[in-house]
Amino acid sequence: MSDFFVFRIAEQKIQEAIEQGELDNLPGKGKPLIFDDAQIPQELRSSYKILKNNGVLPTEMALKREIVSLESLLQVCLCEDNKENLRKQLSNKQVQLGVLMDKRKRRK
Repeated sequence: MSDFFVFRIAEQKIQEAIEQGELDNLPGKGKPLIFDDAQIPQELRSSYKILKNNGVLPTEMALKREIVSLESLLQVCLCEDNKENLRKQLSNKQVQLGVLMDKRKRRK
């Protein structure tokens, strides 16, 4: 089953729960989400915190954000020429991210 169909099923289930009021009384409703740094390696956390506090995204985070954006655009794009351009951009960003992550792994 492709990711698209899984996404559609998940969205449908969430929408049904909203319509039935199952999500109305969740703890933390209306409060901002807190994103912690659990996914960041311990040795990089202080550096990332400094970058974050100054409004700068680490390179891999910026690339991941661009990849997600390109994937979203690709899903809704109707023009085949534009889709091909988006696929090329997406592939390029994925390669850049892969190279960056390989370099980080080798440093350890």
